[in-house]
Amino acid sequence: MTKAAHRAARKRRQRAGAPPHAVAHHQRGIGLKFARLKDSGRGAWVAFLAVLGPGLLAGLSDDDPAGITTYSVLGTDFGYSLLWIIPASTILLVQFHLMAVRLGAATGKGFVGIIREKWGRGAGYFAVGGLLFANFGTICAEYAGISAAGGLVGIPSWVSAPVAGVLISLVVVLGSFHRVERVLLVISSTLALYIVDGLLAEPEWGEVWHRSLIPHMPTNAAGWVAIAAALGTTLAPWGLAFIQSYAVDKKITLDSLRWARADVIIGSVLTGVIGLAIAVACAATLNRAGVHIEDAGDAAKALQPLAGRFATVLFGAGLLGASLLAAAIVPIATAYSIAEGVGEPASLDLDSHHFQWFYAAFVGLTIASVSVVSLPGLPLIPLIYMSQVVNAVLLPLHVIALQLLAGNAAIMGAARSGPWSRRAGWVSIALILACVVALGWSQVK
Repeated sequence: MTKAAHRAARKRRQRAGAPPHAVAHHQRGIGLKFARLKDSGRGAWVAFLAVLGPGLLAGLSDDDPAGITTYSVLGTDFGYSLLWIIPASTILLVQFHLMAVRLGAATGKGFVGIIREKWGRGAGYFAVGGLLFANFGTICAEYAGISAAGGLVGIPSWVSAPVAGVLISLVVVLGSFHRVERVLLVISSTLALYIVDGLLAEPEWGEVWHRSLIPHMPTNAAGWVAIAAALGTTLAPWGLAFIQSYAVDKKITLDSLRWARADVIIGSVLTGVIGLAIAVACAATLNRAGVHIEDAGDAAKALQPLAGRFATVLFGAGLLGASLLAAAIVPIATAYSIAEGVGEPASLDLDSHHFQWFYAAFVGLTIASVSVVSLPGLPLIPLIYMSQVVNAVLLPLHVIALQLLAGNAAIMGAARSGPWSRRAGWVSIALILACVVALGWSQVK
């Protein structure tokens, strides 16, 4: 189709009252691209590449500086004993990310957009407020991670955080959807360095397998906080909101959902493997040596005398990559939610003139987070760690809403969750609630 034909088709949709995001999707044409690839006989792999992105980016961005810090503390303070929470959280991650993508594919709306449509503007504003409250601490954690990585080579936080904020904002605001996606996918590949770090630590593999598969309950309040933080950082509400809105922005449809499921599963499993590798590396070295750490930067430095300088370099490089990835994705997720909450279009694919709310929210969150991280003497570690606990506490509200929406035939039509899927969803929600209740009980005992 020629450019003139594209413009004529866009004008027809605009006259017919088509929403702005539909115009954006047509300009990008991911649905048409997928259909052409599928019908061209070029193979399943090529068709899969057409929908690759939402699951991989949403999953791997969970291994952000807050996540790395949480997994590092989990391994350092508790050794192998609480490793089981990472595989358990990964299973929940697959389940609810698949639910969110299917909801987006069936409705063409992000999470907050559906909340606003189904339960009214008040509910939409409440959802935005909750996500904004939980997400801001996480965004600060991403820039704290950039500062920590820069500190390993002597770059002060007041230099590294602002420079990273400017570069990330330029990429997101000036780049098209596909350019932004390609940059983020390249950055995400650096997280594989943590798997190498886990192997270099030479852990007791029998103990790793046993503690990863057989749950052992914490014996003190600190252990329950660690479990809640690990659950909150793996299955973060912002990740669920991001994957749904991003799948809509990429125009994942029910026709392409089969391949999108593979993307979600791969991204979630990689998230769990990387998180486990971080915890194992710290359990096998720092816990064994009786070292105490405050953040991921401390973990990188402490690894040097125990696992060698190469392990420190890998840990630091992975931390930088994870920080840059999540410093882009968490504000994007929050900007999607804010724009959807006020009824404005939310997309990475049109210029900033058409999407003032979306880009203003992204840039505003970036500036505020960089400013906080650049303040000297600010206690960032409690902010980082407790932001993940806040994620865990807010998580039940998000997954319950997801479950209700995905099981609603009026919203989902034929794509509604089946009986077994709904039962599994409620069982998982009960487990999440039990974890949060146990956390609360441990704090008041």
